[in-house]
Amino acid sequence: MSCMLKRSLQFRLSKVVVIGLIVLLGSTLNLYAADATAQVQLNVAKAGPRAVEDLTERGILRDYRFAWTSMAQALEFNTLDPLEGPFAGDAKKWLQETVSGQQRDGLSQRYLNQNHKLEAVFYAPEGDVMELHDTAEYQLQISDGGKLIHDEHVVMHYVVLMTPAADRWVVRQLQAVPQF
Repeated sequence: MSCMLKRSLQFRLSKVVVIGLIVLLGSTLNLYAADATAQVQLNVAKAGPRAVEDLTERGILRDYRFAWTSMAQALEFNTLDPLEGPFAGDAKKWLQETVSGQQRDGLSQRYLNQNHKLEAVFYAPEGDVMELHDTAEYQLQISDGGKLIHDEHVVMHYVVLMTPAADRWVVRQLQAVPQF
């Protein structure tokens, strides 16, 4: 076999292996991302005094889902990076303090099977703030040094304030409350 033919076969084989790895890793990452993504339903029927536009509704859904997915990643991996973008103000400060405390104590939290029933209850006439009530249901796992120490099914209620930023809506306040 000529040297040129060997190189051609080696190149083709390498290409097939690389494509196979990309497909395998891509499907693995997609499975992980699917597990980490929060499910969000939004009801805007009672929002007022301003009606919620379709584009705004889609943006709130997208950005609230992204915020919870980012928060879950930050708390599981004890990193502040996922908090840049989806959070601002008090919510961001509280989450940064929570991650720092977890890092100090060697703890981490996992939020699994997240389902959020979100209701818009106030949308400012100027369109610069929206108050939402979230009934969140998820599996919460807490680990100490990688060892699972707590696992429970949780139903929580949150009052959420979101405001528009340059290219998305951000969570400014995320306050747990006993009920609405």
